[in-house]
Amino acid sequence: MSQEEISAEQVELEELETPEVDELEALRAERDELRDKFMRALADAENSRKRAERDRREAEMYGGSRLARDLLPVYDNLKRALQAVPEENREASAALIEGVELTLRELTNVMTKHGVTPISPAVGDTFDPQLHQAMFEAPLPGTKAGQIIQVATEGFLLHDRLLRPAQVGVSSNTAE
Repeated sequence: MSQEEISAEQVELEELETPEVDELEALRAERDELRDKFMRALADAENSRKRAERDRREAEMYGGSRLARDLLPVYDNLKRALQAVPEENREASAALIEGVELTLRELTNVMTKHGVTPISPAVGDTFDPQLHQAMFEAPLPGTKAGQIIQVATEGFLLHDRLLRPAQVGVSSNTAE
């Protein structure tokens, strides 16, 4: 074979290989593109699954917050009813008082069972704006500024979320 024949044969082979090589490169590019789309779709599906699971857990834990918030005045009224009975009438109203106490206890048990816990600050505790709502400020001798001087109503948490802040009076004494 002469040099010209070999050269012509190589040109023919290159011409035959070029479309196949181009087609092979196009298929590889398409494969890579489809793999990328597949991985993105898989990641989106996993993110959607995680988001749905988180939403389900939150709905399970906090879905009853409206009902719980609506029951808090019932709790408050039962406590007020017990506090309103004068000492001299306690014996005469023993059965009624016992019934109100049992109802209050049952309500408290049900609320606790569903994750509602009371926030019961005491006089002298430090005011915490995350858990307490200041209803008034007043200077009270013998207290420091920011101390709770009166508790108007208890607050409540639903698991770790504030359902209702405790309503308190706070000392406004200035540091001496």
